[in-house]
Amino acid sequence: MRKRASRAVVPALAASALFLAAGCSASPAEPSSRADRARPAAASASAVQDAGRPLAVAAAPEAAATSTAVARPGEPGGRAHRAALKVASYDSKTRRAVISRVGHGGSGGKGTQSPSPSAGASAEPHGTAVGDVIASAPAPGAPDGLLARVTDVIGESGEGTEVQTAPTTLDTLLGDDDAKGSVPVDPASFDIEKLLPDVRVSWAKAGDVHVGPEGAKVPLGSLRIDVGAKVATAPGAPASASASVSGFVQVAPDVDFSYGGGAADSGPGTAYLGVSGDWDAQWAVRGRAAASAQPRRVPFAKLHADPVLQVGPIPVVVNLDLTCYFQIGADGVVTLDVEQHLKGDFKAGGAFGPTRGWTPVDESHMTSSPVRTSVSAAGRVKAALGAEASVGLYGAVGVTADLAPYLRGEATGSAGTTTTTGSAVKTEATATGAWALYGGVDLTGTLRMQLSVFGTPVFQRAIPLGALNREWKLGDGHV
Repeated sequence: MRKRASRAVVPALAASALFLAAGCSASPAEPSSRADRARPAAASASAVQDAGRPLAVAAAPEAAATSTAVARPGEPGGRAHRAALKVASYDSKTRRAVISRVGHGGSGGKGTQSPSPSAGASAEPHGTAVGDVIASAPAPGAPDGLLARVTDVIGESGEGTEVQTAPTTLDTLLGDDDAKGSVPVDPASFDIEKLLPDVRVSWAKAGDVHVGPEGAKVPLGSLRIDVGAKVATAPGAPASASASVSGFVQVAPDVDFSYGGGAADSGPGTAYLGVSGDWDAQWAVRGRAAASAQPRRVPFAKLHADPVLQVGPIPVVVNLDLTCYFQIGADGVVTLDVEQHLKGDFKAGGAFGPTRGWTPVDESHMTSSPVRTSVSAAGRVKAALGAEASVGLYGAVGVTADLAPYLRGEATGSAGTTTTTGSAVKTEATATGAWALYGGVDLTGTLRMQLSVFGTPVFQRAIPLGALNREWKLGDGHV
């Protein structure tokens, strides 16, 4: 089993910090504001949907932590249905699994190795047959969930039925059904590894459950991650120019999933996988950072979650990974004192259509305002607070992205200006020269072949999102 970071009620801040400012190519998709996104009712996901009606998409209930769906494609009555089965254990090297009935005794599959069947075992057959397609929530040996086809029934043991499996795709379960929905990610479901000492996590959920510094106000369903760190100071800089980065990102992430069956040939007609949500961020860069030929990137937190979507009777496991970082590039001359507040929403993912195939979707609607700006001396500095993120299904990464919101300052001659905002904008000159300060976002990423897990055609190569840059001026002047 993959080793996970110790759970620290974390903010998935992540899942989005990264996507957070993708002020990019607006897509004709539905509005990304959380208030405008419909929430599918958590209807009886265990039942097969009524004829002609789309499958409900909702967060899997806690009671379905071991839920399993089975289909027998091509056979009468072979549509996907919830089964009273569980994956007791799975060996990713051999692709062998042990399938048992819910409530079946035994060790519970704590190891990742499948037990050898015994000719004298008295266990009753569990109804698993060659050709069955199985979708399971995270299970022993399959922490990212399991989507597989049974290719051989090896035998029975005291643990259950041991089977040989092979990879398969979601269309073998969903067939010509339709499903679409956005599901909030439980802020308590994230594992986090703190990579720097001064990293703090906060979140809040219904039921008066709150984690984080006392007094921290985090809206329900939101995660917040705060970071503060010193960075190398330029040689000869005064003590007052010590360099540091600090700030927070607060996000309420949703997983967006859709599938449209009924394509002329095999596979879906449409599909989508992505992350969206609301976010609020404020961060600051102060001091005179040391000169460096290449910008220095410092990761400060790694986050992981495996939210399970209940798509009709089918547990669809989404894997979210995020590494948050800050990055500083400077010439060792400019002293910067800047704060910026960013607020808005975001949407990022991959969409499949019958004519264009897989295409990236990334958009953001945000507003920003400088709380304080000050640049002095001649030179340049650029500081980013960003994240590398990946989104996939059943352990197969489908979309990767690197989003880096940044502050950039430059000055010529000997310049200095301080701008503060409040009820009115106030600017004070501190020297002579010219200066300019910018906010911006860099976004790069890739759509990967593993998105073919939907049953769509396989890419011949990874599809880059392209390099997107959006920049806006926070202030400038000369005196």
